[in-house]
Amino acid sequence: MSHLRTPGRRARGLIALTVTAASTLAAITAVAGPAAAQGATPTADASAVQAGQSCTAADLGKRHPFIKSTEVAPTITHFKGWYVTEGTTGSHSVSTNTQTSISVSVGLNGNVQGSFGTEALGMVGASLGLNVQVTYSSTSSVSDTVNWNFNQPGYYGVYKGTKKVTGTYGSLNCNRVLQGDGSWALKWIEGADTGSYTTYTALEEGAVRCEDKVPANSIMAKAQRLLDCGSPASTAKHPAGPVPSAKADKARHEAEKAAKAEKSMKATRAARPAPRAALDCRPGAYKIDVPGKPLNWSAPLLANDGIRLRESNWTSAHLDNWRLCNVTERNGVIEASLWNWGNGGCATIPADIANLEQAYLTTANCGEDDLQRFYIYRDVPGSTKIGLQNKYTGSMLGHDRYADGELIRQFSSGRQDGTGTYTLTAV
Repeated sequence: MSHLRTPGRRARGLIALTVTAASTLAAITAVAGPAAAQGATPTADASAVQAGQSCTAADLGKRHPFIKSTEVAPTITHFKGWYVTEGTTGSHSVSTNTQTSISVSVGLNGNVQGSFGTEALGMVGASLGLNVQVTYSSTSSVSDTVNWNFNQPGYYGVYKGTKKVTGTYGSLNCNRVLQGDGSWALKWIEGADTGSYTTYTALEEGAVRCEDKVPANSIMAKAQRLLDCGSPASTAKHPAGPVPSAKADKARHEAEKAAKAEKSMKATRAARPAPRAALDCRPGAYKIDVPGKPLNWSAPLLANDGIRLRESNWTSAHLDNWRLCNVTERNGVIEASLWNWGNGGCATIPADIANLEQAYLTTANCGEDDLQRFYIYRDVPGSTKIGLQNKYTGSMLGHDRYADGELIRQFSSGRQDGTGTYTLTAV
């Protein structure tokens, strides 16, 4: 019977929860059982922000994740069929083939940018009691070599594997809520944006034979199935060394094909041109001000520049005047395009940098594009304070520092110092 080997604690990118080698096999059986495979609802962290809790106007530009679903699936990332003959037992260094590539991601960006993604993955790991990757990494960058001591001859599947963790998340945003007594209050509500995540646990490596008894739905069982037990390759006599496996090769080719298709889809989506759209704008125009201070959003004069904080009197070209267009409202949250009176463009996050933390806000020709759509979270009636969130990226808008000429940027969790709260001032 072969044994499972688990690497030691990783200091970087992992939640401080430890599963020892002695308990790994039991953890696989418990966590990756039928209930986990179907998707479990995580238990809320008592210290985390909860829906319905009070918030303040400084929180209008902030955002926190909550986990809606989880699924844990044992996955083989590297595999090689290996035959050990009499007289060749002992230590072998086996170069495996990549079967499945798992990359850590949160949302549509195919990466982990900023504190929102890290916080979300941290919640996933804590809720499942697993060490999961919480910063960007990919199993394709892991060495494919497995060093293993084979104690007896036989047909082995040499593998590296992990528990792939996937699911969906939502976000909590601060917004005004009408209470039962007719008064208004600021509370954390379930925001308009949702998305999916992918992460994985520490890689494990080992070797397994067809005749070995292994726990169902374990990483070892997944590797054993790739051996294609009962096939001529598994029963025939071979010289010591690698054994071709048509089943493993097919799985690898399918994984490579799927990865290429996903990459092509993302490239096509990012490069798509935005058609011009006829806008239905509300009457009146607004300035988007820093509360209690003289700087406000102004559209760029140059094509490749971004929206910046400016004093109201720096230009008379209406570049600091905005109209709300194609407005909808759901559960008290406004969704709108922001049309600039001065240059006729719509506020947008550039497509080629939309996946980046602190990508800048600019204007472009108005089109049917979620990069040009924004959720507006509002203070209680009588106050004009707001927070803004890009529909496509889910990030909140804010600025790094209060200064004339400072760019407006996106922050995945918003600005924790309150600099993501603005004032919508009618002009």
